[in-house]
Amino acid sequence: MSKTVLNSADLMIEMAQQHREHLFSKLPESSAVLVASGSEQIRNRDVEFPFRAESDFFYLSGFSEPDSVLLLVKNQGERSMLFVRPRDPQQETWQGRRLGVEMAPVVLKVDLAHSVEEIDEQVVEQLQNIEHLFFSFGQMGQWMESVESWLAQLKAQVRKGISAPSKLVDLDDLMHEMRLFKSDDEIELMRQAAQISVQGHLAAMRHVFPGQYEFQLQAALEGDFMRLGSQKVAFNSIVASGDNACILHYTENSDQMGEHQLVLVDAGAEFRGYAGDITTTFPVSGRFTPAQKQLYELVLTAQRAAIDCIAPGVSYQAPHQAVIKILTAGLVELGLLSGEVEDLIDEEAYKDFFMHGTGHWLGMDVHDVGRYKQQGEWREFEPGMVLTVEPGLYVSSDLEGIDERWLGIGIRIEDDVLVTDSGCEVLTYGLPRTVTEIESWMAEHNLHLSSESGKS
Repeated sequence: MSKTVLNSADLMIEMAQQHREHLFSKLPESSAVLVASGSEQIRNRDVEFPFRAESDFFYLSGFSEPDSVLLLVKNQGERSMLFVRPRDPQQETWQGRRLGVEMAPVVLKVDLAHSVEEIDEQVVEQLQNIEHLFFSFGQMGQWMESVESWLAQLKAQVRKGISAPSKLVDLDDLMHEMRLFKSDDEIELMRQAAQISVQGHLAAMRHVFPGQYEFQLQAALEGDFMRLGSQKVAFNSIVASGDNACILHYTENSDQMGEHQLVLVDAGAEFRGYAGDITTTFPVSGRFTPAQKQLYELVLTAQRAAIDCIAPGVSYQAPHQAVIKILTAGLVELGLLSGEVEDLIDEEAYKDFFMHGTGHWLGMDVHDVGRYKQQGEWREFEPGMVLTVEPGLYVSSDLEGIDERWLGIGIRIEDDVLVTDSGCEVLTYGLPRTVTEIESWMAEHNLHLSSESGKS
């Protein structure tokens, strides 16, 4: 791991400056942009959920305090203004240090800073004679009361020669297309997030044993994330054994794991605001049953075919189509489906066993922003895009008419993939993936299953 990246406190601020400059270059003259960090949310009584700044705000500011707002103005020049919580010694004694108004321009390299308590007065002044006002329509509820008030105040000054913004514009299309394409610095951070995530999954494989609870395996996984520099998980970790793996977003992680079960672990570390996202599926006992092996090898074949599809100029849908064809043919061969493969694909018969897409964009959000289609057509891959590739098969015990040897098996295999100039790069390298590799790795490294655990 690069110590330079891990220890560089200024990196996110430098990146945010670059992102603001890029956004300014795309804005029309006479425009303003509003982006908020969000507020702390109560979990129960006076206990808050851990705070994480909204991704668009962090992308443009490198700042992660709640109740902050960034205002960008392009009007005969460019200026950036940040509204932050003022210093308050009493509040800081209880709730932690604040950067404060005085230090914000120095540390965050913005032009101006004000107390968030002054936002109404200052924004009204900054919006005078501005034509375009950009903000996220996805956050319309939190903005409209303020925007209506600001516009009303400006319109009341029309006889003074002051005009109000006449065009309210959704920021999402502009911002999210920018975020879809990762810079070299962002790619390096995503490599870090991916490799921390890999080590966490290896820790899970190292610590699993029959009779263990899913949440205990989660602790081993997330402990390694933190040990390696990740302060947060990118999303709620899924540790799903047996039939629980057939619940796509299972997060209870409360069951005890049986000796003959598989465990599906879908988890990723967040590193400096960027997400890793990996799914591994491995046997609790260290050995696959014949049925588990057959389904696992089918999913892995599909995943590798999907990754092989990824290159500039290829349709986003191509990996999914490759996966559907391989999984459907394999399900027919195993007797889980019957009929002609093409007919079964047309009928979407595979959806009883594979009901989700093959991947999604990845970046600051685990399900990252960016359009999947343009003018109604699947967009083509371009260098700098990052996506997951995650086919799966799920044979729920609730399915009827299925040979019992398949029931209760859920498998997903997921990696993070960067589109490069000439093809693609798997960021989440370093995991044992084939049945032979997994069984051999666990026999050598698992602390509980190996007969030579003293060598681990």
